[in-house]
Amino acid sequence: MDRNPKVVVIGGGTGMPVLIRGLKSYPISMSAIVTVADDGGSSGRLRHEMAIPAPGDIRNVIAAMSDAEPMILDMFQHRFENGNSLSGHSLGNLLLAAMSSITGDFYQGIKEISRVLNVKGRIYPIANQNMFLHAEMEDGTIITGESKIPLVNKKIKRVFLSPDHIEPLPEAIDAIKEADLIAIAPGSLYTSILPNIIVPEIGKALKERTGKVVYVCNVMTQYGETEGYTAADHVQAIHEHVGPDCVDSIVVHNAPIEDDVQKMYEEEKSKPVVYDTERLLQMGLEIIEGDIIDHSKLMLRHDTGKIAKLLYSLIE
Repeated sequence: MDRNPKVVVIGGGTGMPVLIRGLKSYPISMSAIVTVADDGGSSGRLRHEMAIPAPGDIRNVIAAMSDAEPMILDMFQHRFENGNSLSGHSLGNLLLAAMSSITGDFYQGIKEISRVLNVKGRIYPIANQNMFLHAEMEDGTIITGESKIPLVNKKIKRVFLSPDHIEPLPEAIDAIKEADLIAIAPGSLYTSILPNIIVPEIGKALKERTGKVVYVCNVMTQYGETEGYTAADHVQAIHEHVGPDCVDSIVVHNAPIEDDVQKMYEEEKSKPVVYDTERLLQMGLEIIEGDIIDHSKLMLRHDTGKIAKLLYSLIE
């Protein structure tokens, strides 16, 4: 029987929804595997008060995969600003917390919210339990907390999770093994991307996959995480945490970035990621390059339409 190709997107932060919004318009069966290690803002408060996994990245993926009316999604993403106990919370985070309480299970809560908002695809938290991200720095210090790791501005040696054994959802493992294409989304390398794939069963599934694994590389370095990193350095970090056979291809941006945009990012000590072709080829990677950013925006973002078209073209 003919079937739609299966695509899995792995990640978190702001880069993942960009990929998903474009891909959902193609005839694919899409699954998203999302980090739940965030400990800042609304997510951090709800984690502390309700002992649930962080809902923020899940909320953004639900919004990206939803076919609900725009006003409904605006309400879902609305963040309260008044100086009261709701200040800083987004309605979507509160709804996910409420549904988790009603169903007694975070993943079940995601499924119910997804059904109500007509989500096109499946969303899996990387774990159905509260978990914490830690980083060991090159000087040996240990920093605990996703939001705190970039602030110390030290070179990161490795990241790891607690408790020691994180149990991923079996459905997420099956999705990776059955996928025709697995896209590792752009985003904060150590705090949004690696927290997903350092879960041992996820890393094992990536190595045993039959579909192609594509890493969509960041366009700019990130102060406190990847300062001075080339494209190959990003992949090297993935290899050091998961192993050398977990990525087949890398997508890199190859067009000039406007001077005024670069100057703005220089204030944040962020520079364009250089893609070092020879080293990437030595790693055995297929290099896929193109103009993949949205030039209409001052903040650098991957272009939803361009990157989705490129990724869909990779499905055999």
